[in-house]
Amino acid sequence: MHSLRQLIERQILKARAEGKLEGLQGEGRPLPERPEESVVDPAMAAGYRIMAEAGALPEEFRLKAALDEARADWRAATDKAEKKRLMARIADLEMRYDIARDARKKFMG
Repeated sequence: MHSLRQLIERQILKARAEGKLEGLQGEGRPLPERPEESVVDPAMAAGYRIMAEAGALPEEFRLKAALDEARADWRAATDKAEKKRLMARIADLEMRYDIARDARKKFMG
């Protein structure tokens, strides 16, 4: 792990010397807090960040967002029939989210 850290430091120093780190968004400010990345493999975290910045999210993330939205809609609903419809939607999204999450975990090892 020590040699990986040294390689990363050398790449950063090289990029700085070539001027590739100037004028970047957020320059001069601290890095944003991302505590969820502390429990994720650094390569996976970088991959997720690149995908997110490119607007491409894994299906699991899209389903999680839809699930959160459906739960908020259910809490806000007052009509009994609407709550029942939303509960069916939540159940469907939960199942699909679990499948996507399990598939990612199986794929990642």
